[in-house]
Amino acid sequence: MSKNDGSIELEGSIIDVLPNQTFKVELENQHVVVCYTSGRLRQNRIRLVLGDAVKIEMTPYDTTKGRITYRL
Repeated sequence: MSKNDGSIELEGSIIDVLPNQTFKVELENQHVVVCYTSGRLRQNRIRLVLGDAVKIEMTPYDTTKGRITYRL
């Protein structure tokens, strides 16, 4: 996804760690989203743990899945 494609950026915190670098993230509005890590986080081996604040990116078409793009 590029910056101009209409994706939604939100902030939340990790509430559950799942296999294969997927996480359950609770957003500021108490919605729970299943997210995977972006390629840049995998390349640089950024570790995410329970309770981390993260920035996620999702499409307006499916608001139950997202991608973690930044650890705050």
